[in-house]
Amino acid sequence: MSGGSAWTGAALAAVTGGYALFSRRLASTPVSAPMVFTGLGVLIGPVGLDVLDLGHDAGPVLTLIEAALALLLFTDAMTVRRSDLHTGGFLPLRLLAIGLPLSIGVGWLLAWPLLPGLTLWEFALIGVILAPTDAALGKAACSSPRLPALVRHGLNVESGLNDGLALPFFLLFLAAIPGTAASEEGVGGVFWRALVLSTAVGLAFGWLGRRLLTIARARGWVTDEWRQVFVLAVAFCAYAVATALDGSGFIATWMGGFAFGVALRREEPFAEEPTGERPAELAEYLGGLLGTLSFLVFGAVLLGPTLEHLDWRIVTYGVLSLTVVRMVPVALALAGTGMRLPTVAYVGWFGPRGLASIVFGLLVVEEHVPGVELLGRVVAVTIGLSVLLHGISAPFLADRYGAWYEAARAAVPDLREGLGAPEPALHQQSGPRRLR
Repeated sequence: MSGGSAWTGAALAAVTGGYALFSRRLASTPVSAPMVFTGLGVLIGPVGLDVLDLGHDAGPVLTLIEAALALLLFTDAMTVRRSDLHTGGFLPLRLLAIGLPLSIGVGWLLAWPLLPGLTLWEFALIGVILAPTDAALGKAACSSPRLPALVRHGLNVESGLNDGLALPFFLLFLAAIPGTAASEEGVGGVFWRALVLSTAVGLAFGWLGRRLLTIARARGWVTDEWRQVFVLAVAFCAYAVATALDGSGFIATWMGGFAFGVALRREEPFAEEPTGERPAELAEYLGGLLGTLSFLVFGAVLLGPTLEHLDWRIVTYGVLSLTVVRMVPVALALAGTGMRLPTVAYVGWFGPRGLASIVFGLLVVEEHVPGVELLGRVVAVTIGLSVLLHGISAPFLADRYGAWYEAARAAVPDLREGLGAPEPALHQQSGPRRLR
């Protein structure tokens, strides 16, 4: 290990250990893990102590962040249930089917007048990079017991699935930009390799992996500890094979997790896990830890250098991305549902931008997109604002909205927010399971 890489590893370990020592104390404050790790990342990055620099540490940094997203995509997709998207789950269905495409489109259109110098497809890329949400940035906003179950469930499911649904748009827009590696293959090539081939690889590994695990458990061949490790192996195998075939490892892991989860619920006699036991628990926590460390990298290599080159256009777009780009599509998606204005505003505000946007942004840097400098600054500022504003506002607004809901429910027993709320699944913890 080189001296630079050793210091980078030491910095990551020291920050992680330091936060762990004060984690209980910080958990009772508005200060979230992404806020702390992002701030410390700026401190140890090129504009601070210069311990972590993407220039010499690009390989390990990208590997860490891509592994985090791959694991979270796999475990989030495992929790997908048809019941989540209909009946009481109409909220996530509307947010994903209507809100997500509209957010991409509005983000694309608003970038046009505010960010001169970029091309049509680079505007589209900004829209899709900043469309996925990350519930971990505002944990209290989707986990407080005072909130209606329908809202908590809807925000969690949306956060767990919209990064996987945004991936195809990201890959196709990237392929449409001349000068990128993806453009050499063309949109058609990317469609077949990144979407069709990667989907097939992911489904095959997910189904086969679960089938093999079921057989091993039935015959007593596998211990509980190694069963957890096997889930990690399935996720990374799907990612590695799809990548080796020039496909999308992220799409493969998302589809692999989906197939694994479906098989998990259908296989007999092990379709139902023992109470409190989740086969992907190790993958969930490892993905959560890597995801939290990704904010340290984000602060160092993206946000820190960007703070030296701010201008009003970039900041304005970041503010609009967190408000107009998110809240208008949410309002349109929930029109006609009977949800009250405070609920629509609450769901609209809590669309934090996090890990998926960070990974997409770094992939754009790696692809050498022509407008990467401006594009990267916009992404960095938007995520930085989200980490700060959503983290600070989550506890306060969750209490305020929870108080409104309790009073409204007492006055109107059949309040729409309190009807048809799904029962929480044992493992449906897509956002808040991650480290705070």
